[in-house]
Amino acid sequence: MVYTLALRNFIHDRISLIVTLVGIVFSVVLMAIQIGLYYGSQQVITGMIDHSNAQLWITPIGAQSFDDSAFLKGGEKYAALSRPGVASATDVAVNIMAWKRADGGQQAVVLVGTDSDDKSLMAWNLIEGSVADMYKPNAVIADKAYLADLQVKGVGESGEVNGRKAVIVAITDHIRSFTTLPYLFTTLSRAREFMQLGPNQSGFVIVRVKPDASVAAVRADLQKNLRDVDVLTNEEFRDRSVHHWLFATGAGAALIAGAVLGLIVGVVVVAQTLYASTKDHLNEFATLRALGASAGYIHRVILVQAVLSAIIGYLIGMAEAFAVNWATRDTQLVMLITPGLALALFLITLTMCIFSAIAAIVKVTRIDPAMVFSR
Repeated sequence: MVYTLALRNFIHDRISLIVTLVGIVFSVVLMAIQIGLYYGSQQVITGMIDHSNAQLWITPIGAQSFDDSAFLKGGEKYAALSRPGVASATDVAVNIMAWKRADGGQQAVVLVGTDSDDKSLMAWNLIEGSVADMYKPNAVIADKAYLADLQVKGVGESGEVNGRKAVIVAITDHIRSFTTLPYLFTTLSRAREFMQLGPNQSGFVIVRVKPDASVAAVRADLQKNLRDVDVLTNEEFRDRSVHHWLFATGAGAALIAGAVLGLIVGVVVVAQTLYASTKDHLNEFATLRALGASAGYIHRVILVQAVLSAIIGYLIGMAEAFAVNWATRDTQLVMLITPGLALALFLITLTMCIFSAIAAIVKVTRIDPAMVFSR
């Protein structure tokens, strides 16, 4: 009877039901989108780092992220190779450059110069062309999400980088940058020409250690013997990049604040509607008490109503959140809704509705069964 009574109370007042579900759905959608954007931002920020095979990164002092860095002085690759425990060291040239479009306007891009021979950091998710095409004259690789920004339609079209011709030879999918600037991949030597660097200069050096060597020991040795650089593990560089873009800039705090706002709105709306619904049915609950129903029985009815609200509101909200995620899959906006996030949101929604039911339970606890005889 608990479930029957809870269900009938749940669907009896359609307006209260709709208001409750709207509050929960709004809360779930807002939390899912905001947290999904937060996770998606993390993935974008660390994308280049995660797709490298680096164990250590040699960076300019104070470099905060892959996209935002100065240049090394030059020769760090060979200095690293001379140290014990280092198996390989690879230069990667990175810089923000200007792409001249067909209409004469300019678009800022992040140019990444790397060689595919050592497989330290290559373009991935190619949907047209191949990495080998990067060695064609004037070749660059771009992502399909940014083709409109570059004012090109696909492979074979061209623009200019720093006054030099650049031809799109391959297209990737879902390689995004947090700054929304397009990534362009090219060879290391061509990148140095575009950036006007010396023959041994780069933005980073990717280091692999020998199987029998300690990463921590090699890192300490490189940091001691190389001047004017930071030597970071892959994890340290990831953490530094995420902290810089999401917290030093305030972007992450804004996303988290939006998720908290969604939770607060959900709690307030659900608490108000459950309380109002309980208040409207006080006479019925008093009748149940007069007939011998325990306070615990009535509390369970209210909690079941809250749980029903949570389940239905969560399902509708997550359906809408997944629809938004699907609709933005080919845009520069990156949302990441993982199974773990979906489960966490369900538990949060359930807790939110149960917590909201407390106000109604407190009201019912104060019912005097004798009030039914005064009607």
